[in-house]
Amino acid sequence: MILPRVALEISNIFSKSEVLRLINRNRRFIHSSICYLGERRFTEKHEWVEVDGKIGTIGISNYAQEALGDVVYAQLPDLNRIIKQKDECGALESVKAASEIFSPVSGKIIQKNTEVEEVPSLINSSCYEKGWLFKVELTNESEVDNLMTEDQYKKFLKAHEDH
Repeated sequence: MILPRVALEISNIFSKSEVLRLINRNRRFIHSSICYLGERRFTEKHEWVEVDGKIGTIGISNYAQEALGDVVYAQLPDLNRIIKQKDECGALESVKAASEIFSPVSGKIIQKNTEVEEVPSLINSSCYEKGWLFKVELTNESEVDNLMTEDQYKKFLKAHEDH
């Protein structure tokens, strides 16, 4: 682990009590960075968010894109729009159905995937990579804590599949 190695190097410069004070003061930041970097979190409505710093990339899950079928239209939120967690902020239409997009986190829309608007089928072919929908500058990072991890989401799907 990098953190103890860094602490050892710092201990040559700072006293042990100063190092411990710095670590304790920044523990929440360190935990959040380790926990969320590159980790996808899911909602019960099948949206996901992947957080990198204060930026969340949002899309729909593989389960959702399979349930929708071939996506033919994507209405994504406008840039600079302020959204709250669970706000309806867009829509997807397929040959089978239409579905609203709900934001898994609160924040300001800083980017939308214009490629998805032009080629909505990217959602079907690459829902986690090329088919992401929009990016948000998070205003409440703690909301991510209440979303499901990938393992929790798989259990959620399994539980609902059995009913």
